[in-house]
Parts: sequence; C-alpha cells; structure tokens
Amino acid sequence: MTPARFLPLAFLCLLRPAAAADDWPKLLFKETSHDFGTVARGAVAEYRFQMENPYLEDVHIKSVSSSCGCTRPAVTKPLLKTYETGEIVATLDTRRFLGQKDATLEVDFDRPFPARFRLHLTSYIRADVVFEPGEVQFGSVAQGQSVRKRVTVTYAGRPTWRVAEAGVDSAALGLEIAEIDRSIDPQTKVGKVVYELCVTLKEDAPPGYFKNFVILRTDDPNQQTARIPLTVEGLVVPSLTVNPAVLMLDVVPAGESRSKNVVVRGQKPFKVVGVEGPDPRFRFRFPETAKPYQVIVVEFHAGDRPGKVSGKIRIKTDLPGTEAVEVSVDGQVAAPSAPKRGGG
Repeated sequence: MTPARFLPLAFLCLLRPAAAADDWPKLLFKETSHDFGTVARGAVAEYRFQMENPYLEDVHIKSVSSSCGCTRPAVTKPLLKTYETGEIVATLDTRRFLGQKDATLEVDFDRPFPARFRLHLTSYIRADVVFEPGEVQFGSVAQGQSVRKRVTVTYAGRPTWRVAEAGVDSAALGLEIAEIDRSIDPQTKVGKVVYELCVTLKEDAPPGYFKNFVILRTDDPNQQTARIPLTVEGLVVPSLTVNPAVLMLDVVPAGESRSKNVVVRGQKPFKVVGVEGPDPRFRFRFPETAKPYQVIVVEFHAGDRPGKVSGKIRIKTDLPGTEAVEVSVDGQVAAPSAPKRGGG
C-alpha cells in the first residue's frame, strides 16, 4: 500500500496543465498567513513562510510580488526538489509606512505546472513609538562570554504614557528597563517619554543560533496595540568544535583493528585531560600540551564479538565551564569467516 505521505506525489503526476488546480502549492506551506501584531516604528519585523516540496516533480518559483510597498518579499531557494525545503521571507518596512497594513504576497510558479498562490500578512505599525536601533543584534558571540546591548524606546503623545511591564522569552537573556526622560512640549502639549532597554546575553547561554523577543506592555487602553515586540537575535559560537561529529568505523573484521582521527578545535589553547569510549575495545592517544586544536587518535580493537558498534566518545578538556564534547560512533564487527574445506 502506498504510504499517505506519497499520495500528493501520485496525485500531481496525474494532473494535466489545463486541469492543474491553482491551489496545489498549498501543500508546500506550513502556514499561509501571518499577523505581525503591533510593531514599533523603526523595528525590524520579518517572517519566514516555510516550504517543503512533497511532490515527485521539481517545484520552481518564477517570481514573488507584494500588493503593498510596506512588505518586501524574497525567496531563499526558488527551485525545490522532492522533500527539499526553502523559505519565502517577508520583511516589513516600519520606517516609511505607518498604521494598519495588509499585504498579499503573490507567488508565481512555473514548474511543475503554472499556478499563482497567495500568502497574507497583516500588521499595525505604531507611529508614536520608535525603537533605536530597530532590533537587538548580538552577532556572533563566543560561548561563555556575556554581552550587553542597549535600545532607546521613544514615545510621543500622551504625557502620562508609560511601559507597564517588560519581559523576555528566554532564560539566556537578561533584561533591564529604565525611564530616562519625560517632558511636555510647552506649545503643542505633546508628551515625550524615553526609556532605555538593556538586554544582556548571559554567560551560560547555550551554543547555537537564537531568535527571541523582548515584549513591552504599555498602559494603552487598546490591548491589541499595547503589546509591542522587539526582536533579539544572535549566534553563540561553541567553545569547542569536533570533527567528525560521527566517527564511521564501517565494517571491521573480527580480530582486526581500525584507527581514526578526531580533531577538536577551541577558541584558545587547551588540553585534553581525558577521553572515554563506548566500551573497552576503544583506546585513545592524544598530546599533553595545550594547543588551539587537538588531534585524538581513536583505535578500535574489534576482538571476536560480531555485531553493531555504537555509542558516544566523550572528550574532556581543561577549559573551565565547558562540558565534554561528544562524538557518535557507528560501525560493524563482521563475524569471522568460516574456514574453507579442502577438496576431496
């Protein structure tokens, strides 16, 4: 029986261009609409529509256009083969456009059949609240390092306006907020309120890419516009990297040995202080001097026990606050060959 996942493949193969429905691209997308909510003027607002090709045929995006100049679309990968993934990135222009904004992205496909599919976006860009800069961008930060970024939040309007609450959706980030100015224009009677946001990437932040949000809640009576997000983005670079991540032993005949190298790199010189293998058949050799990279010789002695070889190699170093790095092992010990019988 054909698995359910492959039904779209067979279905699309039967379609003729004249009969191909325009909504066949719908199966490519996880989401077909997005609401940015309330966005401050100058804030960086971006949404990525995820795509995956479930069809046997290649899918090609000819072009993408927007019904509103407030939204700029881009395609990360126009050609998708079976099960390949890509994104349509929608970026909101919060400096030139204000107020309620609705945009429709028209995605034109020319393969496997011509079709036009629409994605929908909505947003409300506040003219009275400005972020400077428009996002918290940490860039690349070494693991174990703490970095602090500041953002100015400026409001123009009601003299009594205030930020009632500020929070962040990640334990790896610290947040402080302070009011640094409040004044009233004597002629226009328009109030000006300025806050300073300090966002800290903590020392114990885990390695990897992150994208989080600082959420400001103001005392505006309209609850839909009172919640204002601020994007926080960055990359925590691991203190140590290991290559290869998976050590392939392949097939080792019983009674024989196999030798492989594993390279560990650090951001500064370090020593390897110990290596543990999945079982006693593994032995290790490594230098005793500190270097920015270390080459570990992994020796596997198969013995006479056939079967699959798997598990983890754990490499410990003298770098403070760094967990052991791990290498997965994959291989097979082949059964001894039966002796050949002599001719009679």
